[in-house]
Amino acid sequence: MGDKTHGKRNTNRADRSDGAPDIPGQIVLVFQGGGALGAYQAGVYQALHDGKVEPHWVIGTSIGAVNGAIIAGNLPENRIARLTQFWDGVARHGVEAASWLPILGNWLRDLATVTQGVPSFFTPQLGSWAGIQAHVRPDRAAFYSTGPLRATLSSLVDFDYLNQKAMRLTVGTVNVQSGRMRYFTNRDAPMDVEHVMASAAFPPGFPSVQLEGESYWDGGIYSNTPLEAVLDDRPRRDSVIFSVQLWPSNGPQPESILQVMSRQRDIQYSSRNESHLARQKQIHCLRHVIRELGKYVPEEKRDAPEVQELLAWGCGTTMQVLELDAPAFDNDDLNRDIDFSSSGIERRWLAGYEDTARLLKLAPWRDRLDPMEGISVFRMASVEGRR
Repeated sequence: MGDKTHGKRNTNRADRSDGAPDIPGQIVLVFQGGGALGAYQAGVYQALHDGKVEPHWVIGTSIGAVNGAIIAGNLPENRIARLTQFWDGVARHGVEAASWLPILGNWLRDLATVTQGVPSFFTPQLGSWAGIQAHVRPDRAAFYSTGPLRATLSSLVDFDYLNQKAMRLTVGTVNVQSGRMRYFTNRDAPMDVEHVMASAAFPPGFPSVQLEGESYWDGGIYSNTPLEAVLDDRPRRDSVIFSVQLWPSNGPQPESILQVMSRQRDIQYSSRNESHLARQKQIHCLRHVIRELGKYVPEEKRDAPEVQELLAWGCGTTMQVLELDAPAFDNDDLNRDIDFSSSGIERRWLAGYEDTARLLKLAPWRDRLDPMEGISVFRMASVEGRR
């Protein structure tokens, strides 16, 4: 997939002598979970890379954690090749939907994935299918084994390089027993393949993963868009956040039970992005008020420890959230997140590339931001009518 977009490079006017856009603050990539839909994220990164925009921080859940680990765990010049290796490895050939009978084609394609798995990603655990009530070890309490993914990640991610912290990586998980969301980041402690595996452990398909003596699942079952981890980060920094949405929060009124089921999944996995942002805007406004009120504290009282502690709640940072929405394609169905067909992966990768190239040309980070609001959102919808 990495060579499919040659000739479609970003031609945006350079802002700096090295040709890179002059983007203020730290650059953050936020990746949702979404299985095969994650090929769109690979295209997003390739367009950023070609446009000389390298993120300082990648945060992801599930397939977003996999893509994020490949990006952060490789030298810049190797990242596209490693992403290509991963997505070429999971692509299934010979399972394309027939144009004359797409419903049957999709069903046969999905059946092949469900019954055979994806060799470099996951394979069926036949015993699990035979006895779902059997008491087994946690690593056997799933329909599939993710041993192939562990081997794939170990070959594609240089964890020694990752832990040098050239780029920050954060992955979202949820504790199986407490039900609490937990983010692991290489900024705070070394990470290995198990952290990425835990973030991709979507039940009941994939087994939980042990970290620090406790079991963890895919963070997407709690919050599939890990945007709040960026907005709540300490210390706060001015940021431009490329938030890549694989599941649309908005959609048409469904007109069949199948459409109802599909729309229900969209709402579930789009994960309350708008409510997160609304809350953060309220909090930022309060931070700004505290910062402004601090100017009216008499000089002789400002250095008192208790006053300094209160003023520390003030903040003047800005967050610019640039949303990229993955497209819906003709032929997409309820199970589009397991569409590992080579054509499906290729078209999603290309869509991610084209959408991000358009976003870089628009350069919305140049817009003036109201300091009282502190958070702005720019939504880049994907091109309609893709096939």
